[in-house]
Amino acid sequence: MSELKEELLEKIKSRKAKLGVVGLGYVGLPLAVEKAKAGFQVIGFDVQDTKVDMVNKGENYIGDIVDDDLKGLVQGGMLRATSDFGFVKEVDALCICVPTPLDLYKQPDLSYVISSTESVAKYAHKGMLVVLESTTYPGTTEEVVKPILESTGLTVGEDIFLAFSPERVDPGNKQFKTKNTPKVVGGCTKACTEVAAALYRNILEGDVMEVSSPAVAEMEKILENTFRNINIALANEMAILCNRMGIDVWEVIEAAKTKPYGFMAFYPGPGLGGHCIPLDPMYLSWKAKEYDYHTRLIETSAEINDFMPEFVVDNAMKLLNKQKKAMNGAKVLLLGVAYKNDIDDYRESPTLKVMEHLLENGANVVVDDPYIATFKHHGEVYNTVKWQDEIDSADIVIITTNHSCYPYEEIVERASLIYDTRNATKNVKEGREKIYKL
Repeated sequence: MSELKEELLEKIKSRKAKLGVVGLGYVGLPLAVEKAKAGFQVIGFDVQDTKVDMVNKGENYIGDIVDDDLKGLVQGGMLRATSDFGFVKEVDALCICVPTPLDLYKQPDLSYVISSTESVAKYAHKGMLVVLESTTYPGTTEEVVKPILESTGLTVGEDIFLAFSPERVDPGNKQFKTKNTPKVVGGCTKACTEVAAALYRNILEGDVMEVSSPAVAEMEKILENTFRNINIALANEMAILCNRMGIDVWEVIEAAKTKPYGFMAFYPGPGLGGHCIPLDPMYLSWKAKEYDYHTRLIETSAEINDFMPEFVVDNAMKLLNKQKKAMNGAKVLLLGVAYKNDIDDYRESPTLKVMEHLLENGANVVVDDPYIATFKHHGEVYNTVKWQDEIDSADIVIITTNHSCYPYEEIVERASLIYDTRNATKNVKEGREKIYKL
């Protein structure tokens, strides 16, 4: 074991190790790019031929990657993609970055992790490092991934090294990206942790914290997103109460922010979106039942956040009623389908649920998003519109994503009625009588 570990550590240090990344999405492709930029030859694996072809042509499809970086790395022979897992035989260290969604019953769906690990296991070899980065419940690395790898006859900690290091990608964040965000690493053995930590220290600029086990690293990531989920739920519940009391919740939050200690600002909105915050706490809630524990706070926060799209539509209906208009037959323009501002990612976007409720109530819905030309929901493809072409005939405009490129002064001037769920119009001075906030 010691010889295999030392040999791999030397390969990492000398940049002679060939690295692999399974899953070339929002997490995997930026990681593959950073590995290649650090001087390692990288092979990206993905089952989607479209992504493989685009990477091999140097065509970028992830907003956080500089187009020229990807093109240069591909042309320089430092990065290539394939759907053939047979090339795992050439790889010394590999990270698995595949989706971990919830199924229809809000239970963990590990099918992508399992299938990817099985594909890797077919070609795994002695002296290899495997790191799972996909967010999941505590115990996944040791209870699911490890048995698959060891079914090949390789022993984790002796023949092959296995660790968990949670991804911390925040799409659209201008300050923290894959390169400079601190990393947490927990291996199945001390040797596993040492090798995995060495890999990240030779690729990234952020600090690398070593923890005692994969389960600690898995739980750490769940805690991060549960913390945000619960605090956003608190902000949403305050918004609901303030709405009934006739108090501006946004002003309340700004006032609370003046306290220099003991308060951290979270903001309400039309619901939660993205792949992490709405989903990850439910992984822990599901796992807790194995230990005969009911995570009441997590599930209550999920109920509050899940209610927000309906709350938004109910309020929009009341605003239309004040103007003697019915939601049934009304034209509603939604501004933004991305789950957060200034990105093209609409995974789990609350806009989709807002749209559902509007359609159920008979509204004619059109959606604008400068970052997204088409989007899919429940198997149906929708085309976005240009707000300039639709706003004059809209009965109500609902701001669901606060993209910074929107000219809010012009939008307010042209709209007949605006429901702002993001406080995006806070600096607009003229026409405030037409603006209603969450």
